[in-house]
Amino acid sequence: MTGSTTVAGVAALVQEALKAYDDDPAITAVLQGFARRLAEPLRVAVAGMVKAGKSTLLNAIIGEEIAPTDTGECTRIVTWYRHGQTPRITLYPTHGSPRSLPLKRVDGRLVFVLGDTQAGDVDRLDVEWPSPTLRNMTLIDTPGLASLSEDVSARSHSFLAPADTPSEADAIIYLMRHMHASDMRFLESFRDTEAGQSGTVNAIAVLSRADEMGAGRIDSLLSAGEIAERYRRDQGLRKLALGVVPVAGLLAQSARTMRQQDFAALQLLAGLNRADREKMLLSADRFLRSTIPEGLTSGTRSSLLARYGLFGIRLAVVLIPNGFDEPTPLAHELVRRSGLDSLLDLLGRQFQARAEVLKARTALVGVESLLRTSPRPGTGHLAATLERLHANAHEFRELRLLAMLRTAGVPLSPELGMEAEGLVGGWGAASHVRLGMDQGATLDELADEARRYLLRWRAVAENPLTDRSALDACRVVIRSCEGLLAEFSARGRQRQPV
Repeated sequence: MTGSTTVAGVAALVQEALKAYDDDPAITAVLQGFARRLAEPLRVAVAGMVKAGKSTLLNAIIGEEIAPTDTGECTRIVTWYRHGQTPRITLYPTHGSPRSLPLKRVDGRLVFVLGDTQAGDVDRLDVEWPSPTLRNMTLIDTPGLASLSEDVSARSHSFLAPADTPSEADAIIYLMRHMHASDMRFLESFRDTEAGQSGTVNAIAVLSRADEMGAGRIDSLLSAGEIAERYRRDQGLRKLALGVVPVAGLLAQSARTMRQQDFAALQLLAGLNRADREKMLLSADRFLRSTIPEGLTSGTRSSLLARYGLFGIRLAVVLIPNGFDEPTPLAHELVRRSGLDSLLDLLGRQFQARAEVLKARTALVGVESLLRTSPRPGTGHLAATLERLHANAHEFRELRLLAMLRTAGVPLSPELGMEAEGLVGGWGAASHVRLGMDQGATLDELADEARRYLLRWRAVAENPLTDRSALDACRVVIRSCEGLLAEFSARGRQRQPV
């Protein structure tokens, strides 16, 4: 089965289930929700402990300061960010009808005006915003886990990892400042055990506030990168997340939303001689108390520090004299150095490239749970269809193998194990990523490499010394290689003139 036929098969299963349960309004509403999810953009939740920097990172991804980053009531509410032609905020109370909230900006930042409504009385906020990022991905900001308020923590847990139903999120970006046992426990609870044991494909870990790991030094991201690489190799985390990326979220957010007055202030600082500048930037207090350069007010200093932090200021004033002397190039370079580009690349390779399969998996989990918890006569054909989808959908077999490679393991050599992980999409679903080739590789080069891998894995499968328990893994890898060759052949035919 191809990705499109898998999704079509799951969509048909949901419609059949709707017919079977059409006399039960509650179940019908749940199934209609699954049908909508298949047609909507992928849902990606941003989660983590309190003060991990979730809303700041979300703003950086969207490129707008629309998520509240303070400690007010709104940070205790699950908030959805969807694409819309015009900005709109809708409040859904736990009891009663939804109502629109006024749109209000203060100092360039969107402010949520709840009025007399308390966070505990709000089920969710729904923000529609005309951001290109939100066309292909709905982002969900969740309250901090391990909050002092048990109610706030429980709300996040029940939303992200409910006991008896699929999560509202198809995938998750999990922020952590260090790898703690509580982080591992949450990621374990988010991993589903239903659709093909596929829990390793729906989580990415972010080492947030990465600039703080080097005390705000200009090389802080290098130190954070070494820590992230160590976490990536950790066997406990490998089975729960597809990767670990260090990101300086505050710098990423402010660089994506750089203002002309920010650049003018940074340019003034960059014009100082190096000794004075370094002395002034030794600490936040020194920076705020300094009287140089002339023209930089205390209010501007406070704003710069709040928006960029010492790390961002130090980095910017070094970049400006080295060729990044215009606002746009400077903003792009700061974003790159913040680690955000690496995160967006990983999101594209791991989530958006297999968005349809992730959504199909979520719907399949939901129908499977429904048949288990609410059985009734005459639904045997649904169970048979569900089992057939599990067995025949190659995408789910890839997910099962990926989970096995990262958890229990497969009796293959380490070299073959790593190769198999790449070929079934462990480093990204795009064809050139699976083959370990550059994005600019030609169709013929890609086909030659896929053919080489196909012959290699057929030889492994036919080798009498290959462990019998590894043969299923070989078959999945062979099928993936055959699928790549079929894709390249189809693309080649499309290029030929009629």
